[in-house]
Amino acid sequence: MAQVTVRINGRDYLLACEDGEEEHLAYLAEYINTQVEGLVESVGQVGEARLLLMAALMLADELADAGREVEGLRQQAEADASDGETALSNLVDRIESVADGMESA
Repeated sequence: MAQVTVRINGRDYLLACEDGEEEHLAYLAEYINTQVEGLVESVGQVGEARLLLMAALMLADELADAGREVEGLRQQAEADASDGETALSNLVDRIESVADGMESA
């Protein structure tokens, strides 16, 4: 088990993570710290817990937006696949019709 020290709002936190995940954990902490710094600029130092709560809510909002976008893309992909299957079925029907016409001739 690896340990990483991250800094959020000027305070160090020692966190444990799986071996090899240190860089990813540091990246996530830096992303959170960026959110917290933005909040400090806009609302000031309103307390560690409140800043972290506000940052968590902002990140949850981003995650919810991304989830909705992914769901919309999934639905669009399903619709496109269905349209493609319908087009392919129509093409097969046309080919069979032409083949039937050639056999009759």
